[in-house]
Amino acid sequence: MELSFKIDTRTETVQVPDKALLGVLTPNEVSVSLTDEAEVLRALAEPIGTPRLRQIVHPGEKIAIVTSDVTRPMPTWKVMPALLDELYAAGVRPEDVTLVFALGSHRGQTDEERRHLAGDRAFQEIRCVDGDSSDCVHIGVTSRGTPVDIVRTVAEADRRICLGNIEYHYFAGYSGGAKAIMPGVSTRDAIQSNHSRMVEDAACAGKLEGNPVREDIEEAVAMVGVDFILNVVVDPTKRILKAVAGDVTAAHRAGCAFLDTLYRKQIPARADIVLVSQGGAPKDLNLYQTQKALDNAKHAVKPGGVVVLIGSCKEGLGEKTFEAWMTSAPTSHSLIERIQKEFRLGGHKAAAIAMVLENAEIYLVSDMEDALVERLFMRPFHSVQAAFDAAVAKCGPDATVLAMPYGGSTLPSVRA
Repeated sequence: MELSFKIDTRTETVQVPDKALLGVLTPNEVSVSLTDEAEVLRALAEPIGTPRLRQIVHPGEKIAIVTSDVTRPMPTWKVMPALLDELYAAGVRPEDVTLVFALGSHRGQTDEERRHLAGDRAFQEIRCVDGDSSDCVHIGVTSRGTPVDIVRTVAEADRRICLGNIEYHYFAGYSGGAKAIMPGVSTRDAIQSNHSRMVEDAACAGKLEGNPVREDIEEAVAMVGVDFILNVVVDPTKRILKAVAGDVTAAHRAGCAFLDTLYRKQIPARADIVLVSQGGAPKDLNLYQTQKALDNAKHAVKPGGVVVLIGSCKEGLGEKTFEAWMTSAPTSHSLIERIQKEFRLGGHKAAAIAMVLENAEIYLVSDMEDALVERLFMRPFHSVQAAFDAAVAKCGPDATVLAMPYGGSTLPSVRA
């Protein structure tokens, strides 16, 4: 069978014997009556746990809309027209609205990137800025000791509206909801404190209740206050299949429940070889982002097997601390030992990769230089077919295969 995988903006194919293939983990079929802007309008008209947004905001109030940056697949440009119309219906003036891009620990964006994300209308009508984590307001400290320091533009607004896409997150359970604030517009120290709980067993993909990372996030955001969210679930083409609006927790939970019907995947057994991609641009811009697909793939590969990780990584590793840890480690196992002694944001993803390497080899199909990939304890390849052929040579002609073309979104679990 010929399988296709996105890498950056191109598509690569690989031939896999039919008898070897245990499954291709693509999104489940779901029936939706509305999509894209029509679904956004429906969600705004039917908020969960709050009145309509136009009944919450008032003329003269300063409004901060927090949305995702260029590393996330949130189609902000699709939701902003309806959201602006809802605000204007309440008498809000464009000059009182600021769209804040939640950078978290990511790089700043260009004007062109901000315009693309916001859409032409929003970019022309309202102020659109990157969140500046060097200028924050201290709100307090959570019960777990996380400082709540929020970008001033957001903290000092009269109303806070959070946008986001909902997908699985490998230690916060799911993206979306309160994550727009923490880590989105929080300081590096706050993010580091919150993310340090990723080493706890309950901090895992698809889990909300009892997840220490998610609970800490939502406690912090309750201290800040979010008036309204608008979250979406998108398919691999960024078409909006579901929109949820309203209360920061209740609406988010409804979106997570829909996501499960779409992306939680049952598998008959773990496979010797897992072919996994982030799904192309922008999710595979760097290794820091591509790692998300790897973390889901670890649930599908047998001990001693091979994960063929497919991602352009054309911007390299993508985060300074992550790069420093990965390129200076004498062995992959040393990264696990290091994270246990000193948790550092960025280093946590290096340790997450190392934990996969404890049980499987990683063959990386990317646009990075071979020598660099080898320093990262992975085998470098520049075509999916070459990587797969090498994996078969390693695992044997009877090796079983699972394919995850949208690995950052699909969460495999072995069928009971």
